[in-house]
Amino acid sequence: VQLQASGGGLVQTGGSLRLSCAASGFTFDDYVVAWFRQAPGREREGVYYSSSDGVTWYADSVKGRFSIFRDNAKNIVTLQMNNLKPEDTAVYYCAARMGRIWSFPPSESDFGSWGQGTLVTVSS
Repeated sequence: VQLQASGGGLVQTGGSLRLSCAASGFTFDDYVVAWFRQAPGREREGVYYSSSDGVTWYADSVKGRFSIFRDNAKNIVTLQMNNLKPEDTAVYYCAARMGRIWSFPPSESDFGSWGQGTLVTVSS
């Protein structure tokens, strides 16, 4: 199971970025996928969660601005981030696991497969 995250970069406040998480060695069909982020000096936190049976969760801080898309045919999960704010600056990670979780927000320990992080920097 391998995950490859990409799409980070530098953007101004109010801008948009699209992060992608590509899977190899398994198909997203059967997996729960989540995006986490970790800002400097802070703990890793869950941002968005999507299960294969349609359960979705997102952090209040990204409500109305972020959305997740699953392309199971291409084995890619995308996090669309709009109206970005400086407080969204962080390293973003995608993670996957088999079987849904039952407690939210998702915890780092809930996921065993991780992609490398991709840095998102939002300038003010």
